Amino acid sequence: MGHLAESTGNYLDLAPPARLVVLVTCIQRRTGAATQQVLLDDEERVDTVDRWDESHHGKGLIKPPDQLELTEAELKEEFTRILTANNPHAPANIVLYNSKECCYKPTVVEQMIVHFVVEGSLLHQDSDEARRQKAKGGLPEETATFDTGAGPDEAKPETLDTPADDEGGAGEEDRPDSVASKTNQKKEAKVTNQFDYSERACQNLNNPHRQIGCQPEPPPRSNFSSLANQWVIYDAYMEELQKQERNKEKQKAAPSKKDPDNTKRAVVSTDSHGHDISKVRKAVKIIERMVNQNTFDEIAQDFKYYEDDSDEFRAQEGTLLPLWKFQYDQAKGLSVTALCWNKKYQDLFAVGMGSYDFNKQEHGLLVFYSLKNTAFPEYSYPTKSGILCIDIHEQHSYLVAVGFYDGCVAVYNLNKEGMDAVHKSTAKTGKHTDPVWQVRWQKDDLDNNHNFYSVSSDGRVASWTLVKNELVFTDVIKLSLNGAMSEGTEGSQQPIIACGTAFDFHKEIDYLFLVGTGEGKIHKCSKTYSSHFLETYVAHSMAVDAVKWNHFHPKVFISCSSDWTIKIWDHTINTPIFTFDLNAAVGDVSWSPYSSTVFSAVTIDGTVHVFDLNINKYEAICQPAVMAKKKGKLTRVEFNPIHPIIIVGDDRGYVTSLKLSPNLRKKPKAKKGQELATGPEVEVAKMDKLLSLLQQPENSTA
Repeated sequence: MGHLAESTGNYLDLAPPARLVVLVTCIQRRTGAATQQVLLDDEERVDTVDRWDESHHGKGLIKPPDQLELTEAELKEEFTRILTANNPHAPANIVLYNSKECCYKPTVVEQMIVHFVVEGSLLHQDSDEARRQKAKGGLPEETATFDTGAGPDEAKPETLDTPADDEGGAGEEDRPDSVASKTNQKKEAKVTNQFDYSERACQNLNNPHRQIGCQPEPPPRSNFSSLANQWVIYDAYMEELQKQERNKEKQKAAPSKKDPDNTKRAVVSTDSHGHDISKVRKAVKIIERMVNQNTFDEIAQDFKYYEDDSDEFRAQEGTLLPLWKFQYDQAKGLSVTALCWNKKYQDLFAVGMGSYDFNKQEHGLLVFYSLKNTAFPEYSYPTKSGILCIDIHEQHSYLVAVGFYDGCVAVYNLNKEGMDAVHKSTAKTGKHTDPVWQVRWQKDDLDNNHNFYSVSSDGRVASWTLVKNELVFTDVIKLSLNGAMSEGTEGSQQPIIACGTAFDFHKEIDYLFLVGTGEGKIHKCSKTYSSHFLETYVAHSMAVDAVKWNHFHPKVFISCSSDWTIKIWDHTINTPIFTFDLNAAVGDVSWSPYSSTVFSAVTIDGTVHVFDLNINKYEAICQPAVMAKKKGKLTRVEFNPIHPIIIVGDDRGYVTSLKLSPNLRKKPKAKKGQELATGPEVEVAKMDKLLSLLQQPENSTA
């Protein structure tokens, strides 16, 4: 064994990294002697030692050329790394706005990450809640202490009977396997849990199951048998046809028995089962609007937020963005003859429908649309005669004045149920004998009665006053051709009546108004003078389709005609100050409510023309084609009083809404160091500047 240890020690000292192959076999014989045998491969050991010696002494350490060389002081320098409990992923740049200091302040970010949380019902026995529960339950408080670390025997004083220096007894008690130690362990008091734990459970009573059943009486049964052949089937069909004919005759005879003098009236459809749907009408209307706005959400977003950014690169041009298209199934075959926005509810507008083809005059329709529900009209009133003009009262937005092709005027009240007008003129009450082309509400009279004016082709400009349930008329003026006389009965001469086609009242002077005629002339009239005109303008070579005062400037008005021209006038001058030729018959023209120099017109070739005299005095800055020339023609145009949109009507009964781009509603820029002035005075100054450029009262033709 000594030789083996010496050999092994020498081998390990000679070649530490060499491999050793050692086989140790231990055989224990019966005699108890142990023999160990170690077999070493001498030749393999020598070769291994030689190879290691050559590799160890023949090769040196290779140092890279760019290795940093440090001094002893730098090598001995210690770098301390401090581990913190901060969360490396927590954001450090969160700020909140401080309303008191009116600035943003950085906030303290929580660095603690909670991986696991369990809310238990355990209470510490020394806590206030535990004491309250013990006092409530009447449990005695335990006075035993458990944090002293001493056993119960150590607290007892030493006596003569139990000496402390009894080594024998102490030795037995110290031994864990002794009987005394076992008995002491049994006598030790069991340490209770420091947390009071109580488990409560309760079980509710289950409601008893109740079964309700009913059995209806079976329907009566009857057996039927018959022979079906050709003549039986024929007789059955003939009997059914006779029943249908009798029902039709009853339906035709029913209204004639009740009211033979009056014509058919529109009947409001009611539920056949007698249910009152008026209780849920408001809720259904709101839901319908929500569904409609969700369906056309992209158009609603464009109406509210879209602005054409390309206007920045077009200095003097603008665009019109198509929005909603309003159409009604019952309006097929009718033309849009009148448009009017509600001054109080800016999303609501009225559409009058009739026909300009006087050989095909049938019925008419008064429809009210809202931008909140573009799929179906809010109100609909069918009429027997075609509608040619409408106007909504500014203060009482529920009153609507309507002029018809048959010469009647009527007033509709949206607050009252039913399809009939609350007031309507008749032959007894002085209705017009020709179509009514324009109606306009005026201020209430001295008795606070509502009144409006109308103009017709019969040459009368009439005033209508709502007195209780009647319409009282007064002829304001009768239009006649100046100098033209016709021979009447018994050789008397009578003036030839002129046809009134359009009129408009001054925005500031109540008694002053303009009347356009079918002969192309425009008369300036007064309510106080019914015998003559204040001024006559030779305006157009064809009938005047529209004449309107400017919303801001008190001297300027505009007119259009089917002779392809639009003319802007100063009522103190007999000649127009601007004339625009649009190469097509002009259907309607309208001033914008936000600028004194912007107006729009529509032509029968389907084009909308938008002018801004402050930008270009010679041609339109926007003239897109809304519809193809072969499909139809545009008839009416109207600006919204608040929103930057216009509505356009055509001869197919469709109304198209278009949004104006920023260049079409551009405002003047403020000079450096000056605030931008706003208000009607600024718009009046813009128009005065244009009028001052025209020193001579000559036409400025575009």
